[in-house]
Amino acid sequence: QVQLMESGGGSVQAGGSLRLSCVVSGYLWRSICLGWFRQAPGKEREGVASMYAGGGAPSYADAVKGRTTISQDNAKRTVYLQINVLKDEDTAMYYCAAGPYRRRGGICYLDDEYVYWGQGTQVTVSS
Repeated sequence: QVQLMESGGGSVQAGGSLRLSCVVSGYLWRSICLGWFRQAPGKEREGVASMYAGGGAPSYADAVKGRTTISQDNAKRTVYLQINVLKDEDTAMYYCAAGPYRRRGGICYLDDEYVYWGQGTQVTVSS
């Protein structure tokens, strides 16, 4: 059974940084795409960042590009999301997700199929 467990959310002042973690279990690591998504109150869920679990170039949403890094630790079966220079509009529930890796070249995009989802971790940014 595939399980994803996020951690690392919390309250932080604008301009600060946060690192979210997500432990993924029950899936062959090199066969999956990993993604981070977020949903703010009253808004639709949106993609933040994605990458192939086996390594490769990550993809980022324009809203976070330049201040966000997605990374993974194969040995720990963990994917991370580092967000710097946090803004009020980053306030949301953040979810990690996993799905089958189908493209070539080690690329996973945010609009790929993500089948498994974690429960989410709340990030609140205050100014």
